[in-house]
Order: sequence, then structure tokens, then C-alpha cells
Amino acid sequence: MNNLKEAVEAAAERIGPNILETPVVEAPSLSSELGCEVLLKLENIQKTGSFKIRGALNKVLQLTEAEKAAGIVTASSGNHGAAVSKAAQIAGGKVDIYVPEGASPAKIANMERLGGTVHVFGSDSGKSELEAQRVAKETGGTYVSPYNDPQVIAGQGTIGLELSRQVPDMDAVIIAVGGGGLASGIAGYLKAVNPKIETIGAAPAASAAMIASIEAGEIVEIPHDHTLSDGTAGGIDDDAITFPLCRDNLDTLVRVDETAIEEAFRDLFRNEHMLVEGAAAVTLAALRREAPRLKGKKVVLVLCGANISPDVVKSLL
Repeated sequence: MNNLKEAVEAAAERIGPNILETPVVEAPSLSSELGCEVLLKLENIQKTGSFKIRGALNKVLQLTEAEKAAGIVTASSGNHGAAVSKAAQIAGGKVDIYVPEGASPAKIANMERLGGTVHVFGSDSGKSELEAQRVAKETGGTYVSPYNDPQVIAGQGTIGLELSRQVPDMDAVIIAVGGGGLASGIAGYLKAVNPKIETIGAAPAASAAMIASIEAGEIVEIPHDHTLSDGTAGGIDDDAITFPLCRDNLDTLVRVDETAIEEAFRDLFRNEHMLVEGAAAVTLAALRREAPRLKGKKVVLVLCGANISPDVVKSLL
């Protein structure tokens, strides 16, 4: 993807009036525990409850009237579908969303509340993505990928642009990695403006397709188990443009287990007063693994979303 920095800066101008520039706050309890200065980028308070509105809006705002009239089709475990629905509210258009079996009821309700039509298909997000792509091709609609689209990646990269202004002296940033759209955008932008920043990609061990692919040197299929981090679960497209971006711009890759993710969720809620979903908790779980070598450093955790079922919250607490 050429000129990512310029694409991110253009996206920031385009979507700025319709999103929040989310704050960065200190995490004193975590800083004391881990011996580094921990900062939280609060995409969990972003419109629609996650960072996804950035990429979706950047994409939908660039569709023609004819493209919007033909329909917008997407696949999502929840957050991206809600974001595309919200983007269509703003820019116009009708949205059909394909979600995997077992998708969060809270996220499905959020998508429907925002005007999306939800279709359940497939046992994981990779299968629902293939079905959405097939439907879009068959109907002449526009498929909006959760990650495999340069306009979506540029939108997510606006978080990196904000961080470069908000925390210009950061030493490291930790980003949850699923399909790689968020990590590609943030890490790609930050490496363009300051290559010294360490970019750390984190994923649940139960479903870490991008990390496995980077380690293999090519996109590979792996088994996927249930994970609290449902927003990062599932496989990636064979032609994913996020693969080379993550490979080239992520310095460190970290897998974390479910116990660590659950503990991180509880600590963010109880000690930092942050309600987050599993994918956001992955970043803290990863920091705990990497903390010994990050002593004294300034580390930003991107809390990517807060769309989590009340029943899950109750069980975790």
C-alpha cells in the first residue's frame, strides 16, 4: 500500500467531523504494578463503541451515489458491522451484514439498532466474509472488508496520527491484531513518522492467524478456538494487503492465553474503571508478558472497543 501516511492524513480530514478524537489517559494502577508509564488510548468510548467507525466511514464516504444505491455488504463479528451501519446513516445507503454463528448478542443488537440487516452464516468470521463477498458480487453491491481495503486501513490509521500528536514521546504501542486493519494503519503511520517507536501486535493464542502467517512467511490457515477476544478471531483473506503491512511494521508479536485476557479485563474494569471488550484486554495481557523489558518506558495500550455482552461482563466479574 503506497503512501499510507498521506492516505491516513487525508482520511483524518474526511472523517474528522463525524468521529471523536479519543483521549489518552494515564493508568496509575497499571503503571505502579508494571514499572512503566502506561497510557490508555480510549477507542472504547468512540462512536459505535469501537475504533471501527474510522475505517468504515472513510470507505463509505468515498462511494458514489450509484454504489450506495446498489447496496453495501459486509462481514463482521460485530464492531465493523455497527460501524458500516453508522457510516451508511451518515453518508446514505443500505447495509447487509454477515456474522458468524456465536456472534455476540450485544454486538448484533447494536448493528440492528444502527439500521443494519444481520444474516448469520458460518462457524467463524472467515466463512461469513466469503459469503458476504459472494453476495456482493452476485447483487452488484459494494463489499466493505473489515480489514482488507486500503481506505479502511487508512481510516484506522487516524488513531496513529492522533497518538503522534498526543504522545509524541511514546516508546511503544500495543495493538490487538485480528485481520490486521487496525495494526496496519496505526503501526504503518507511526513507523512513517517515528521509526523508533516499538510497535507490538497482540492476539489471543486461541485465534492468532496473522501472527502465525507472519511467522510462516505466508498467509496460512490455522485452527480457531473460542476466545473472549471475538473481535480479533478468525482467518484472513488469501490476498490480504494487511499481511505485508503487519509483517513490515510490527516489531514484536505476542500471543496471550484466555486466562490472561480475562484477568486483564477485570483489572481494567476494577482498577482503571474502563469497560472494554476482549480484544482491548488483549493489549494489557500482552503488556504483562513484555513488561520486564519495558521497565521505565512510556507504553500506550489501544483500547479498541467496549462492545461486550452484559452477561459476559457478569460472568467475568
